Amino acid sequence: MLKKFIITTTINNPTDAIIKFDNMKDWSLIVSGDLKTPKNYKLKNGLYLKPEDQIKINKNLSDIIGWNCIQRRNFSMIMAYKMGADIIATVDDDNIPLNNWGENILLQKKSKIKIFRVADAAFDPLSVTNHKNLWHRGFPLQLLSTKNFIKKFVIKKIIPDIQADFWNGDPDIDAICRMQFKPECKFKNKYFPFSSNKLSPFNSQNTFISRSVIKDYFLFPGIGRMDDIWAAYYVLSLGYKVIYSKPSVYQQRNTHNLINDMKKEYLGYENNLNLINSLNKNSKNIINFLPKKSYKAFLLYKKIINSFK
Repeated sequence: MLKKFIITTTINNPTDAIIKFDNMKDWSLIVSGDLKTPKNYKLKNGLYLKPEDQIKINKNLSDIIGWNCIQRRNFSMIMAYKMGADIIATVDDDNIPLNNWGENILLQKKSKIKIFRVADAAFDPLSVTNHKNLWHRGFPLQLLSTKNFIKKFVIKKIIPDIQADFWNGDPDIDAICRMQFKPECKFKNKYFPFSSNKLSPFNSQNTFISRSVIKDYFLFPGIGRMDDIWAAYYVLSLGYKVIYSKPSVYQQRNTHNLINDMKKEYLGYENNLNLINSLNKNSKNIINFLPKKSYKAFLLYKKIINSFK
């Protein structure tokens, strides 16, 4: 039987989403705490990593990542991997699982998938749904004018390494997109699953990842709200395959300051397209876009993961 783990981080008391994830049959939950997380944080079934527990895993990595940031989630990833996870689901604490969550996982299975072939450098997964006026967080803004052009597709059998499930409610889009449209979405199931021949963004809020990917999947600190987006572009540039599947959560989004979100996304607005073009030439070019501390943290993370083999 596959070992399946759910990982996240939080600064809140257990939310409705966390309580549901904590009671998922055949899944184990690991939550990384932060300095703002309530001191009395408790799970019924899952494992809570207090700040001091994370420091014990690796103090150097903890120091580089810093505190009060979503990248503390990397420690849940490390622990799940150490405990033998075959599949890791990375989630957010404001994404309430629907009844179909965790069902029909296509990882490590050969499945017929619709593969969209696009001319642009990148593929926006929202562009082939019933909400194509929106775009996924981290999709290059320079490509917005052409992202919805009619796309050709082929039906092909692939074995995906990553499955990014969608989210009803308030979806994962750029701050400027959210300010413009203020969406409340319900994605139609008939469009899923699908993939593309080009690099495409996926997030860390409702995504299933195979064990083989974990050594290369790292939420980069020091790059704002591009931490998971650049992680996605990087692992896809290595040859891993992602599929997008139907919604399995309802995002009841935590309170955000959209101007602050926009500021934290600006690095992506400016660099996403250049990053994609550079990764298409050589995946090692990720080093040219990351702060030195962030790349140092990535190398340390890989060393820790590889030590468990």
